[in-house]
Amino acid sequence: MNRKKDKDEEIKAFLGKGAEFNGKLVLSGLVRIDGEFKGEALGSGMLIIGEGAYVEADIAVDSILISGEVRGNLDIRENAEISSTGRLLGSMKTSILVVKEGAVIDGACHMSGKDKDEGEYKDKDGYTVAETGE
Repeated sequence: MNRKKDKDEEIKAFLGKGAEFNGKLVLSGLVRIDGEFKGEALGSGMLIIGEGAYVEADIAVDSILISGEVRGNLDIRENAEISSTGRLLGSMKTSILVVKEGAVIDGACHMSGKDKDEGEYKDKDGYTVAETGE
């Protein structure tokens, strides 16, 4: 994740600890959830799921940072990061995935890189496979 860009960007919406929201969230820019959200989140920009947050939703955004618990199907167009306190229970499709030690993923993950790197190729199912040279 581009931390410098994230820090410079203004948070457009914030759902604080103890707050609950059920419904459809359409985002443009940076949105942070520290409370409980159920429904659907889609749009352009970055979604931050804070530590202690609980999200039960189908999510389609540019980028996501998960430090809380997320249950649902995620379609992340650019990059996804799951921190050491993050939990993903569901499926994810993304181009770039960063998983920190201690993170939990219980579900399917499909990655397809934007650019073909040297030593990598797509298998018959479209998955990126890296050659180790060993």
